[in-house]
Amino acid sequence: MHTQLLRSRFLEYFNKQGHALIASSSVIPHDDPTLLFINAGMNQFKDVFLGSSRRDYKRATTSQKCVRVGGKHNDLENVGHTRRHLTFFEMLGNFSFGDYFKKEAIRYAWEVATEVFAFPADKIWPTVFVKDEEAFDLWSSYVPASRISRFGEKDNFWAMGDVGPCGPCSELLLDRGEEYGRATTPLEDASGERFLEFWNLVFMQYNRQIDGTLAPLPSPSIDTGAGIERIVMLQMGVPSVFETDILRGLIATIETASNVEYNPYDKAKAPAFRVIADHLRCLAFAIADGVQPSNVDRGYVLRKVLRRAVRYGRQLGLDRPFLASLLPNLIESMGAHYPELTAAEERIKELLTLEEEAFLRTLRRGGGLLSNIISDAISSGSEISGGDAFRLKDTYGMPIEEILLIAKDNQLAVDLAHYEQLEEKAKERSRSSQRAVMQLAEESVFAQYVGQHGPTQFVGYNVLKSYGVVRAILTDGAFVEAIHSGQSAHLLLDRTPFYAEMGGQVGDSGTLESEHALFCVADCQSPYRGAIAHIGHLERGVIRIGDGVMALVDGVRRQKISNNHTATHLLHWALQKLLGGHIKQAGSVVDPHRLRFDFSHHKALSQEEIATLEDAVNEKIRENSSIASYELPYEQVQGRSDIKQFFGDKYGALVRVIDMEYSKELCGGTHTSLTGNIGLFAIAKESGIAAGMRRIEAVTGHEAELLARQPLRRLEMLAIQLKVPVQKVEERIAKMLEESNALHATLQQVKENQVEQVAAALATATEKLGDLPAVITAVDIAAEQLSGCADALIARIRSGAVLLACVTQERCQLVVRISDDWVQRGISAAELIKAIVPIVDGNGGGKPISAQGGGRSPHRLGDALEAARRYLMEKSWQ
Repeated sequence: MHTQLLRSRFLEYFNKQGHALIASSSVIPHDDPTLLFINAGMNQFKDVFLGSSRRDYKRATTSQKCVRVGGKHNDLENVGHTRRHLTFFEMLGNFSFGDYFKKEAIRYAWEVATEVFAFPADKIWPTVFVKDEEAFDLWSSYVPASRISRFGEKDNFWAMGDVGPCGPCSELLLDRGEEYGRATTPLEDASGERFLEFWNLVFMQYNRQIDGTLAPLPSPSIDTGAGIERIVMLQMGVPSVFETDILRGLIATIETASNVEYNPYDKAKAPAFRVIADHLRCLAFAIADGVQPSNVDRGYVLRKVLRRAVRYGRQLGLDRPFLASLLPNLIESMGAHYPELTAAEERIKELLTLEEEAFLRTLRRGGGLLSNIISDAISSGSEISGGDAFRLKDTYGMPIEEILLIAKDNQLAVDLAHYEQLEEKAKERSRSSQRAVMQLAEESVFAQYVGQHGPTQFVGYNVLKSYGVVRAILTDGAFVEAIHSGQSAHLLLDRTPFYAEMGGQVGDSGTLESEHALFCVADCQSPYRGAIAHIGHLERGVIRIGDGVMALVDGVRRQKISNNHTATHLLHWALQKLLGGHIKQAGSVVDPHRLRFDFSHHKALSQEEIATLEDAVNEKIRENSSIASYELPYEQVQGRSDIKQFFGDKYGALVRVIDMEYSKELCGGTHTSLTGNIGLFAIAKESGIAAGMRRIEAVTGHEAELLARQPLRRLEMLAIQLKVPVQKVEERIAKMLEESNALHATLQQVKENQVEQVAAALATATEKLGDLPAVITAVDIAAEQLSGCADALIARIRSGAVLLACVTQERCQLVVRISDDWVQRGISAAELIKAIVPIVDGNGGGKPISAQGGGRSPHRLGDALEAARRYLMEKSWQ
């Protein structure tokens, strides 16, 4: 298969050039609030480019899953109608973090383009930034100068934002020949169809200041991106990305499902095939990474994508859920490289089907609304309003084109001007929801420390006490030479047993002590990779840079944290065992008192499922098995499906594995040595925190024992209140329920007798309104008895009208009954109630035979009853 072979050859090439092979991150940017979805290969390395973090490698290569829909990069409406737009695509890339620069990047690109991509050398046209003479000269050694095009800042200068890292870029274009245009150079090819870009090399060498000036970056970097679908399209010599192997394979399955043949030149139906094929990939990968269709944020965008696919499916006659049936083909073609697809197959199918069913129901309701809108417009002789058109599109997903066609069939116009105003307002709300964050490439004081002294050595996995030397002291954000008794500070040592907060595990506390000083550590943080800051205050003495201290971690607290962290791994294992492989950790908190675990799942857990989880974890605790930890090269781990890895986490060249045989996870946290040390595990709460996201809060050890005792304590308190022994509580409650039911039945009978008595009394007080027998009065009974009393009364008088009212607190209630014979003569209970309830500042409704209403002005009830008499008198004579 072209795509699989191209992907592997690209990654192999750069791996041989010393690049770390880094797996694609999730399409969810867990640590970047400026992005809705990952939309470029560099996103997962953004912190490195910004200088806020660093990795164990200086070169990397990836094939990154990207979604471009929503926010700034939104290709949704173009997909299906152009040759190249996609909502989901793979971005090949190679990156240098202060290592090689333009010369090597250009050499690598040329070798890959001509050898790996196998493009003809004489068809490759590089472009450079108009002021980038260095790049122009470098390219001149590979192609004639006449084939190098210079472009301005709009086309060949890349920036991360208005401020921050930026630099010129160089694009590689392939001449596809006269078939795609008559332009002889890229400068003449305004459409970009003949000279098609297939790779962009960004030379990140400047930091744009707030005033707009460009300052050289201390460590220039390289960021490249090449869309794999576009390259395969060029390799195969096909005119569209939808004719490439994976997408064309999906289109073939759509042909089978719809029994409609795909013709790429059929402008009426071809877009539907393309939309469905592209959108299925977007939906499947997003769901596999933990997104669930919903009404907010990413879930809302995903729901829009799904509904667009369903609408286009209807054009092919697919009027039942069909997306799940296409999934096996996608997994067959992409599941080998992206195993998360295979692991989440059943969940993806379930969510797709549930969403399709819900949307089809919505479309049916929308169709009814559209019929009403058309009827109203025809009867009033007006057009369909922009508000109605926008409501049909925004709420029910009906495309404006479909609304216009239906309107035309009914000789109606649509107020497009108002519709477009509403559409633009909605787009503006969407744009404003994208939170803009100013990115500055300033290295922190901690980065300076690591650059000068190197990383702090963490020795706390095996010991809680070690000797260290004070390398730096910070107070108020600045380095100082010493601190004195009473001062607060951040202390950095050459080595430490203190664990810095990371991966959800809180930092250690304890003491740093020398012969003449005692520093109390309240917290431990890692503000920059390699820097471990002991945060606290100096209890006594003086500490100076270069002093030796004995670092002592609070062992009791650490043990509780370690127990809870291991219990978190056990819970993760139990969740996957119970609910399926789609369960993914989406966040956690581990402290001495409890653990919190967030995970992706589309519905709440039942009490039975919660009990099953507790039983599974406690069974492993009772086994008291040992817990192993060891390091492996990350490249080796990426090929291991038995080791859990978490999207959004930044892994170095070596990674630490926590191994309990049945559960293996990458984890840098501290763990207990035996599962039995945990003691007991209990779930305190299970809840939803967002669409498709659940949270479990649990406790272990002594806290779990206290939680387990709570029901017994409540039972003992209940026994005291009931004045019986604990073992008799159930029996006593059963007896009380029996007595309560008997009393309720007796009370109900009393109420029914009361209603019958009132009805019997009222039946003797019938008045004549013209020819109409009627009972119109206020009665002194409960509001809930009013309807029953009216039914009993109309049954007694057989022919006529009944209007009963009662007053409750500051409201009045009214009930109307009309016998069948008088309904046939034109008297309606619904019309009567609507005529009188405005008098009491209320509303009501019903049917011709029965109606009810209420009002907020009971003092005007007499006026309402008189109005009812007048109304019925007039109606009886008609």
